[in-house]
Amino acid sequence: MWKYKRKPTPPGEILSEEFIKPMGLTQKKLADHMGIDVKVINRICNEKSSITPVVAVKLASTFGMSAEFWLNAQNATDLWKIKESGIKLPEKLSVA
Repeated sequence: MWKYKRKPTPPGEILSEEFIKPMGLTQKKLADHMGIDVKVINRICNEKSSITPVVAVKLASTFGMSAEFWLNAQNATDLWKIKESGIKLPEKLSVA
């Protein structure tokens, strides 16, 4: 049932390690460019907040990529957290 065998890379880590640092940006400079509060970027990079559709669209526009990339990364992370939580899932429903 679970698609992911290993922990997915969180979108905040991708943002920080693949974009902010290599481009020589600061969280403040990125936030100002995107027209959002620096706290939003900081919380995403520190895995305290999820990427919302609005932020995904702004990141996509900023870096010339798709919003789906950011939302898929967030979705994978969220599903992994649920899997690791040990949540008890119902059995598949059988209709007689």
